[in-house]
Amino acid sequence: MSEPLGSEAAEGSTRRLPVVERDPGRPGPPDLEKDTEEAPPSGRAGRFWSARRVPAGIVALLLLLLAGAFLYDVVAVRTGRDALGWRRDLARQLAERPLDDTWVLVGAGVAAALGLWLLLLALTPGLRRTLPMRRTHPDVRAGLHRDAAATVLRDRAMEVPGVQSARVRLRRRRARVRALSHFRELDDVRADLDGALDDAVRGLGLARPPSVSLRVARPGRKG
Repeated sequence: MSEPLGSEAAEGSTRRLPVVERDPGRPGPPDLEKDTEEAPPSGRAGRFWSARRVPAGIVALLLLLLAGAFLYDVVAVRTGRDALGWRRDLARQLAERPLDDTWVLVGAGVAAALGLWLLLLALTPGLRRTLPMRRTHPDVRAGLHRDAAATVLRDRAMEVPGVQSARVRLRRRRARVRALSHFRELDDVRADLDGALDDAVRGLGLARPPSVSLRVARPGRKG
């Protein structure tokens, strides 16, 4: 049981606190929430580019080994030694085989596919699982992982009354939300989910907020 508050406690709870006036000429602490909401986007929030360290390292290693082998053979020939057998065989095969030979076509296809793959890696940004966020400062860039954003949307969906479970699949342009409701009308749950998910998407602060595709259903019967 709770005891009634005394007169002193009642007076203390309603007592006015002292007000500290700020000097107009002295800047005060910034309002972070207001700055975050009203700060206009600064600069283009493009996608993050991958460093491509693994493909670049593999290509550099292969080129280094190939150039080293040819350089060693050329130096050996210049010093009076015979050329290595594999280089003589390669020169003979290149001179004797016609262009329509099967192995020549296979080698050309592999080389073309490898070249297209390298061009694709060079011209595409990669890091598809990192979503760029709005830039409020020209020197600061931020990104949000898709799994983290999907977790936020799922948690917000689970806070809606009547939602038993929720599953979110987030892509760069669309978020697919599938929810199961075990009580309340589906239309009411869907309306509440629309509002909660729209607020959650805006709260993520993404440069390109994804559109939400929502589906609400009843859980299936067991057995």
